[in-house]
Amino acid sequence: QVQLVESGGGLVQAGGSLRLSCAASGRTFSMNAMGWFRQAPGEERDFVAAISWSGGGTYYADSVKGRFSISRDNAKNTVYLQMNSLKPEDTAVYYCAARYYSGRYTSTHEYDYWGQGTQVTVSS
Repeated sequence: QVQLVESGGGLVQAGGSLRLSCAASGRTFSMNAMGWFRQAPGEERDFVAAISWSGGGTYYADSVKGRFSISRDNAKNTVYLQMNSLKPEDTAVYYCAARYYSGRYTSTHEYDYWGQGTQVTVSS
């Protein structure tokens, strides 16, 4: 099993930046990928970004390309989401996810473990 703990959320003005962190513990050596999803009130949980744990390939939702950057530190078992040029529509609870097997990076169903979420609020 893998345990995930997110941190770094908060309140920021539009145009500002935040960096989210997700620390993984447990059976991390066999992970395939980690990702970030977000969920606004009354909305579905949407894909934001993902990173291959071994090769480091990265994947982004169109809505965040050029503004967000996902990275990993394998030694610390931690994945980061650097969010720049934030917009009010980025406001959501952000969730970290991890999986052992390959699959579509964008689907919530392809991930085995989830963190508790961290709130990001962008004011206009």
